[in-house]
Amino acid sequence: MLRKELFGGNSTHDQSDRLNKILSGTEISGDIVSDSNLLIEGEIIGNVSCAGKVFIGTSGKIKGNLVCVNAEVDGAMDGELTIENLLVLRSTARIKGDIQTLKLNIEEGAYFEGACVMKSPVSNTSVKSDFEFDE
Repeated sequence: MLRKELFGGNSTHDQSDRLNKILSGTEISGDIVSDSNLLIEGEIIGNVSCAGKVFIGTSGKIKGNLVCVNAEVDGAMDGELTIENLLVLRSTARIKGDIQTLKLNIEEGAYFEGACVMKSPVSNTSVKSDFEFDE
């Protein structure tokens, strides 16, 4: 799902210098929608939608679904992850839930329980496959 579909319009300005922070010791019950980057060190019980990058720190936890452009996970996640571009699971990451992403980087030691679907990039050219997968 593209950012334009999630948030309406198109976000052409750079959000890389803007960062929302949810600090350790903070608990939020409810959904979060952000148009800039998000650092989560606390606990969220609800869905998170972000038009930028989501960082889940080592003390960060999400119990709900995550939809964003890029994500880097050091903490815990219990729910579905839909990442438009790159998902990085650091060695301390603990994921329970299905993942849908374009690119995935998993460090040694990360825990992941669920299914993963690697999306193909959106392009105008078609890709011809010369091979078949055995089932």
